[in-house]
Amino acid sequence: MTSAEQEGWAARKRMVDVGGLAMAYVEIAGDGPPLLLVHGFTDTSRSFSLLTPHLAGRRLIMPDLRGHGASQAGTSRFRPADFADDLAGLIEKLQLYRPMLVGHSLGAMVALETAARHGGLVGGLVLLAGALKADIAADHPMVTGVEALRDPISPTHPFYDFWHACRPDVPRPFLAKAAQEASAMPAALWRAILEQIRRADLTQTARTLRTRTLVIGGACDPLFGDAHQQALVQALAEASFVRVEGCGHNPHWEEPALVAAAITAQLSRAALQLAPPGGR
Repeated sequence: MTSAEQEGWAARKRMVDVGGLAMAYVEIAGDGPPLLLVHGFTDTSRSFSLLTPHLAGRRLIMPDLRGHGASQAGTSRFRPADFADDLAGLIEKLQLYRPMLVGHSLGAMVALETAARHGGLVGGLVLLAGALKADIAADHPMVTGVEALRDPISPTHPFYDFWHACRPDVPRPFLAKAAQEASAMPAALWRAILEQIRRADLTQTARTLRTRTLVIGGACDPLFGDAHQQALVQALAEASFVRVEGCGHNPHWEEPALVAAAITAQLSRAALQLAPPGGR
């Protein structure tokens, strides 16, 4: 995606009221079952901007989760379940017919919760660099780095060297905008959401699901590594796994074509080809 296209991403956002919460999303028109792409902690819909060209022709819905990007923070509840209820409201508001949820990191937790709490609305899952339980210790660089943040957060803060670490071929304009949007979140909000991520344990939730699921993990993920990915696969009754070599926590930034191909193959396996009433 070019620098100009990155500059114009925010202007593509639409707003919708979901249960009294002003929620932003980007929609790309297309055919077939819709894909609802759910970003990770401190990201926005922009997180999928490098992936979208490789999913050309498909209908894509990319929201900003509450408290992220242009979406309101609401009642200051930031459990995966709270984000999941927002997603369910968005699905109903936009009249999406059983979309496949593609969740990255925190977004993977949210996708799992959405399938568990609102299963009739969900057509399938892709969990990208996700986890059932974060297991992030108090002395982890993520925790200590977030604790050290102070407002206003600079988009060039050294913490982004860790937080947005990826291969050198990821476009710099994209990373600069991602850091700019993350920096717009108050430091207290970073800490509040991180606390809920660290508390979450979706092990039992996952064991109740019978939703066809694809788990994608970066082979070099410093946050949710192989043990987290295998725990997901073992807990989910209908799961398959794709390991992306040479990638860290953001395979959709580092290998977007490969990730898009895996998602497209999962759509075919899930047999989500039944056209919903009214073409929605």
